[in-house]
Amino acid sequence: MFLVIPAIDLKEGKVTRLVQGDFERISVQLDNPVEIAEKWVRDGAKCLHVIDLDGAYHGKLKHHDIILKIAEKCEIQVGGGLRRREEIEALLKAGISRVILGTVAIENPEFVKELAEMYPGRIMIAVDSKAGKVSVEGWRKVSNLTPTEVIRLYEDYDVSFLYTNIDVEGLVEGADYHRIEEVVGSTSKDIYVAGGISSLEDIKFVKRTGARGVIIGSALYTGKIDYKQAAKFQD
Repeated sequence: MFLVIPAIDLKEGKVTRLVQGDFERISVQLDNPVEIAEKWVRDGAKCLHVIDLDGAYHGKLKHHDIILKIAEKCEIQVGGGLRRREEIEALLKAGISRVILGTVAIENPEFVKELAEMYPGRIMIAVDSKAGKVSVEGWRKVSNLTPTEVIRLYEDYDVSFLYTNIDVEGLVEGADYHRIEEVVGSTSKDIYVAGGISSLEDIKFVKRTGARGVIIGSALYTGKIDYKQAAKFQD
């Protein structure tokens, strides 16, 4: 099964697109996130990718109520500042399909492995890559680990991975095919791909690599990709 997943990034209560994760470079900002979620579902979305940008920046979820309202519309995967057990478990117990863990997965892998054992199939590890190294803390800090090294850390656990190439994220200029192939080919685990997806050809390529899904953000909000057409790649 392959999913084409619209991204809903939340900042100050609005759907917001950043260029390469830079909070000073906003390319799109729209009101009514729940209505936008409903539109993507009407257009064929089976899952939505919801990121709390303010949460990622501050290390604490800031849009809890909006996230739960969106979850009433569709299966969702949620990330953004999820580092504390109480927040993570509250979302899982509220019925969120998958929680996306980034910084804590690098800084406290034993804690994340424990969660993976408690909630099999519901923990997604964010592998956000800048110049080949995994970034943390809202993409402001770069670790010394490569994406494949992070994936190997969790190879024995029932988790999925979100690979985002920050170098091309939000630019709407195309994906880096070589890096996608490298990451997806490094594991038999489910990989979801984000970053630079800006054409139907990009989606088709990601599907061919054997990835589990693709996340589209800026290309949807700027009209470069028609989601109804993109959704046809789902199976």
